[in-house]
Order: sequence, then C-alpha cells, then structure tokens
Amino acid sequence: MKKNILKSNAVQSLIASLLCIVLGLFIGWIVLLFINPTGAGEAILAVIKNFLNYSKAALRLKNFGNTLVKTAPLLMCALSVLFAYKVGLFNIGAAGQYVAGTCACLYAALAWGWGWLPCLLFAVLVGAVFGAVVGLLKAYCNVNEVISGIMLNWIGLYAANMLLSTVKETASPYTLHLKAEAPQALLPSLGLGSLFNGNQYVSVAIPLSIVFAFVILIILDKTRFGYELRATGSNKNAAKYAGMAEKRNIILALVIAGALAALGGSFLYQTDYEQWQTTASSVPGMGFNGIAAAFLGGLNPIGTIFASYFIQHITVGGAYVDKTMYASQISDLISSLIIYLCGFVLFIKYAINTGIARREEKRTQRKAPADASGETGKGGEA
Repeated sequence: MKKNILKSNAVQSLIASLLCIVLGLFIGWIVLLFINPTGAGEAILAVIKNFLNYSKAALRLKNFGNTLVKTAPLLMCALSVLFAYKVGLFNIGAAGQYVAGTCACLYAALAWGWGWLPCLLFAVLVGAVFGAVVGLLKAYCNVNEVISGIMLNWIGLYAANMLLSTVKETASPYTLHLKAEAPQALLPSLGLGSLFNGNQYVSVAIPLSIVFAFVILIILDKTRFGYELRATGSNKNAAKYAGMAEKRNIILALVIAGALAALGGSFLYQTDYEQWQTTASSVPGMGFNGIAAAFLGGLNPIGTIFASYFIQHITVGGAYVDKTMYASQISDLISSLIIYLCGFVLFIKYAINTGIARREEKRTQRKAPADASGETGKGGEA
C-alpha cells in the first residue's frame, strides 16, 4: 500500500499552520470591512507585505533586518515553550523569564559595566533560576507550573522595574542607551549589519537563535537525555518505574526553558533596538507570543523558526496600515487574531487524523465483503 502523505506529522503541521494563517487574515479582513470597507484590502496587503511596502531596495533590506532582529527573541521564547511542552509542562512563565533575562543583562551592562558575553551569560543564569523555582515547586510540592509561572511573571516585572529605575534616563522612564553608556555590552555584528544596508541592530543573535533551534531538535530527538524528557512528559509514573529520575527531568526541563526565554531578552535588548520602560505595568507580549509561535510551528524546532518569523512579520507589518482609515491598534488586532488561531493547530491535526481514520475504516469495510465473496466462490469450485 502507498503511504498516505497526510499521515506525516510534518505535512499535518504545515497544513494546520497554513489554515490558521489564512483564516486569521480572512477574519482580520472581515473586521476591517466592518470598520471601513474602502481600504480593507489595501490594509491586509500592507500587513502581509511588511518591509516590501517600501519602494527603495535599500529601505526594504534595512527594515527586513529590523524584522529579523525581533524574530530572534521570539524564537527563543518559542523554543522555551516547546522544550517544556515536550516534557508535559506548560511554560507560561516564559514571559517572566524573558523579563528576568532582560533585567539581568541591562543591569549588568549599565550598573556594572560588564561586556556583552558576561551580560548574556548572566541573563541565562537568572532565567534558569526563575525556571528552577517553577521546576522545584512542580517536582516536590506538585504546584501547577501555570500558577507558579504566572506569579513569577509579575514578580519579575516589578523587580525589573525597581532595579532598572537606577539606570534609567533622568527625564524619562526608559533605561539608558547601551550604545552611549555601555557599548561594550552590545552584541557583536560580525559584519552581518552590512548585509542589511548597514543596519546597526543586526547581530549574532539572529544566527545564534537558529543554531539553538537545531540544538534543541538534536537534544530532543537524538539523545538519551531528550528521550528521558519526552518519556517523562508522556507518563511520569512509567518513567519513574523504568528507573528515570522524573523529578530531576522536570526541574532540568524548566531550567533549560527559563534559560532559553531569558536569552531571548538578552538577544533583543543587547542590540539597543529597544529601551526598557521602568513604568511598565504589563508583562511584555514576547513571552506569550512564543506560545503561539511554538504551536504554529507544530511543536517542531525547525517549524518554530518559520512560525516565529511569520508572527513577527505580521506584527511589524501592521504598522504600515493607513492610520487615517483605521486606529493604530488595528495592527495589534490583526496579529492577535492570527496568534489566537494558532491555538487550533493541534485541533486541526486531530481533525485530519480523524478524517484519515474514517476513510480507511470505510475502505476496509468495502473491501471485506468483496474478499468474503471471492473466498466463497473458490470454495464452491472446489
């Protein structure tokens, strides 16, 4: 029998992701039609085109670089969520771990004058500690990781605001610019900026985030440690019976997840692309968007690379919508619709598998009477 290509997990993930994207854009277009039907089509095209809205190639290239700069931290947050999910854990605390990493690298750079590598490693350490707290509570006290993760999100936010208020600008709530105050803490470009028309924000964060995606893929699929993590996620009691240290695996999974999310904060803020606002009253959306990117990528590290770029492409593309026709929040609305629909990827894959199973069952039922009649005929001749 020929193998049904629809049974492939990769194909199912691709179909499900594309359906979510198309449906999200369609619903966004319907919403725009209700608000102002005149420019609905142009607005959706502007979102999809993103940097292609510029007529000059130099500007297109530079703004493409800006999109990639923001894709790197989103990819790290997505890998954080994905890694924990493979162990049966929902790391909603990725947002707080991202904040913790941001605070650590900025404070180390601006208050202590550290270089880029120590700042990056310090961010990883602090994020790992945040993940370890959630892991320890889960492993030894059976505290749901969602509850402890959400609480740490807010602890991380207010702690970051308090610490970074000591290294902020005098007349504004934003932290000092790394380029002016701590240039030694900026991530090296290694000439990558010249590929994007001299974009000063493009750094090693972009290729490093892709490398981490492949490393996570290898760890999960090709190592004993990855097998034990996945086995623990599938059935904690069975893993314990097989001699695996299920508590250690839970803690390690969340430590690694916390480190990955924190690295995302370092990858963005150590480029000086943004400044931290010390009066922020809500957790940055990067960690939560990482959940959507992980599911849109089919919970596969390679798929997550493309999903992270797409979500960031749409998010940035929303800025090009004509503000004379639509409110500035419309870009957030369209990207939010697509991000919301990302949660249905697993449901769509389930529906595909159910449909395949039903068709195979019907084919088997039709084949059974034919085989039975053939056997009866042979018996009669005998």
